[in-house]
Order: sequence, then C-alpha cells, then structure tokens
Amino acid sequence: MKIKIGIIGATGYAGAELVRILSAHPNAELAALVTQSYGGKAFCEVYPHLYKHVLMDCRELDLPALVREVDVVFAALPHGHAVPVAQELKKCGKKFIDLGADFRFNSKETYEQWYKVEHTDPELLAQSVYGLPELNREKIKHSQLVGNPGCYPTSIILGLAPLLVHGVIDPKSIIADSKSGVSGAGRGLSPGSHFCEVNENFRAYNVAAHRHTPEIEQELSKLAGEDIVISFTTHLLPINRGILSTVYAGLKQEMNLEQVRSIYEEFYRGEFFVRLLPPGMLPQTKAVAGSNHCDVVPVVDRRTGRVVIISAIDNLIKGAAGQAVQNMNLMFGLHETTGLDKPGLYP
Repeated sequence: MKIKIGIIGATGYAGAELVRILSAHPNAELAALVTQSYGGKAFCEVYPHLYKHVLMDCRELDLPALVREVDVVFAALPHGHAVPVAQELKKCGKKFIDLGADFRFNSKETYEQWYKVEHTDPELLAQSVYGLPELNREKIKHSQLVGNPGCYPTSIILGLAPLLVHGVIDPKSIIADSKSGVSGAGRGLSPGSHFCEVNENFRAYNVAAHRHTPEIEQELSKLAGEDIVISFTTHLLPINRGILSTVYAGLKQEMNLEQVRSIYEEFYRGEFFVRLLPPGMLPQTKAVAGSNHCDVVPVVDRRTGRVVIISAIDNLIKGAAGQAVQNMNLMFGLHETTGLDKPGLYP
C-alpha cells in the first residue's frame, strides 16, 4: 500500500523533517510539497541534504487540487490557518494531521484565550483526536483528524502519565522546568534566535505565559481525573534540537525508587518509542537526537518526599514530525514503527 501525502509548510523545520522521514518510508509517496516562500524551487535547493533523495519542486497552495491528489495532508502552519484545510479534507473523506495548535484542544474558549484567534469550526474541533499514541492509540486508529501534540507537552505528559494514572503524586504540586533547542522557534527570522543572541547564552522565556501550558494541563487533567494547574517554565538552549524536561511532584506516600520504577515499567511495557532508562543512566538530548524516542527516568528524592522525572526528546521528531508519522501509521493500519524504527545520531 502506498499512501499519497501532501505537506503544507514543507520548508519549515518540522515540514522538512516530515519530508526526510517520509522519503524513506516504505508505504509513503510524497505527492505535494507546499510552501508559501519557495514555489517552483527544487526542494533540495532549500534543503541540500535531501539532494538525490527528494526530486520534487515546491509549489504554492491550491487546496482543491491538493485534496484531489492525496490520501492525507500534514500541515505545519501558524495557528489559525489549519481549519480551512481540515474542512476541505473532511468534505472529501481524506485524513488530516495538524502539527499546529488548531486541533489540540477540547475547549474552543481555551484555544482562543491562549492563541488570541477565533476558532471558526468548533464542531470540527470536537471531532479531532489528540495525537499522543502512547495514550490515545485506539482513538487515533479510527480518526480522520488528529491534532499532533506540541513538543514540550509530549516530553512532560509522557514523563508524568504513569504516576498520575496510578494516583501516587499530588496533582497540585507539579512543577515542570523545560529547555529546548533553537529549532523549536521555527525557521523564521527573529532577534531572539540570531546566532549572537543564542550562542554561549541560556535564558528563560514566556515565564508563566507559555502557550503550551493549557495543552499540558488539559491532558494531565484527563489522566488524573481532576483539574490540574501546573507551574511551567521554558528555557532556550544554545543547541540546534532537543528538549530536556525536569518535572517535580510531591509523593502522596513514602515510596522507594523500585516501587516508582515498577509503575513506569508496567505502564510503558511494549512501547517501542518510550525508553525507561536503567538506574544510573539519565536522559540527555544527544541520546534522542534524530530519533522518535522519548527517554524517561524517575528519581525519588526521599529527603523531600518528591519524585523528579527527567525526560528527553528531539523536538522536531517525537515533538513534531516523527510523532505525526507515528499517527499516520496508526490511521492507515500500518505498524506504528514503520519508517521510524531507527536510532538517532551521536554525537
């Protein structure tokens, strides 16, 4: 089976990773690479590392023509721009995976409050599935529309899920401290991502105001069965890619490391992409770079009665393009790891 694929926003960092992954996917056929800035230009001129691997030109968006050509569309668009694409695809019975924020939320009001744009199709929003396969696998298999999770939320939710489901931490005590590489800011120019601003520098940003906060709280609340509000702080690392999240939570009762690890071992048993590292080995960004893995380790601080969870992902792979392909595999009845079952790059 060959799945005909269109990518809107193909020349952004997440879009380019989609192209790279899907160009080697045994069941994928790239049909259209849509971009606003490079129409008519060979894709390998924009991304030379794909020369002789992707022999296609970029093209501008003609939505009706695109929908006729493909089985599924991936969109890596600014918030507020994915709804018309989803509407056209639904009308024609095609599948849609949105890498932006437009279909991640259960509440139209929450989306509008944090993203400052109107969601013009709340009925379609209600039909979307939050695309975190380790938690929503069966729903994704039967969905036509998937909202691909954000990068920070992926690292934090996968880190906390086992403990919340088992009810062993105080949901009111959660503090998440996350750091991301510069590619998380996208390919567009901005003073804050210039080399001289980032190199040999380390800073927090969007403190107490990051737009991924309500997404994280929404999914953690589902796992806990109660409303959760967290403290969430993001930082910019002077590296190209990768996210490292350190999450703190108070234990409801005294537990040792073996008891906590057994919860993670059971919860993630059989999960290929979530790796519970052995005791003494801690997650690091280099160990997941270029892969669809999320490395997780819990540490019990018995002195403070807290558990510290450390997780690492590649923000462009498990945090974006790789997870989107993982969702596509599920939606089309393929093995979940197809085209993604390779280790990352090191060093």
